[in-house]
Amino acid sequence: MLWFDEVLQLKINAWQSIADHIQTDSNRCGGKPRIAGTRIRVHDVYVWHELHGRTANEIVSDFPQISHADVYAALAYYWDHRDEIEAQMAADRDLAEQLRQQQAGPTSQ
Repeated sequence: MLWFDEVLQLKINAWQSIADHIQTDSNRCGGKPRIAGTRIRVHDVYVWHELHGRTANEIVSDFPQISHADVYAALAYYWDHRDEIEAQMAADRDLAEQLRQQQAGPTSQ
């Protein structure tokens, strides 16, 4: 049982470390998780790193207000909350498409 308690404590410590770097506040970034003290959202870091192939060094170089630990915490948070964040991203895409269609107005035939 001691082994289980040690593993559990490691997981709690790891989660606390991530929580030190990631914030969620309904008054900022639409309530989406973001790097603490910034407006850089977790899904932004995911897109830059995973979809655009940017390294943590490149991201930190572009945004010197964040650290490597922030980047990796954001990525860990993304993978721990993937379904929720993907749903938020899909909702954002749907809203953007609706706004585009409204802006275009009715098409003439």
